[in-house]
Amino acid sequence: MSNLVTQAVELIYKMEGTQLQEVIEAVQLKRQYLAKQAIKKFTVGDMVQFTSKRTGGKVNATVEKVNRKYVIVSTHIGGEKWRVPASMLTHIREIA
Repeated sequence: MSNLVTQAVELIYKMEGTQLQEVIEAVQLKRQYLAKQAIKKFTVGDMVQFTSKRTGGKVNATVEKVNRKYVIVSTHIGGEKWRVPASMLTHIREIA
């Protein structure tokens, strides 16, 4: 763990219930912010890659729709549709 994380954990152990609730709210707000930033990176037609929880392998796909929290993608092999969190997607270059 990094020094910053270690310090945060030590401080959390010293907190009371109301203080912990404030930390939880701050973490939730930060996660929402990061999710919104991630979703802005994708547009329909982008070629992306993600790791499948089903198979554990990498899956190449094309973005079909960008929703508020999830991106709908269609796989290149089989045309299967997946609903994937934007934070799990990475852009890939077009295959020649």
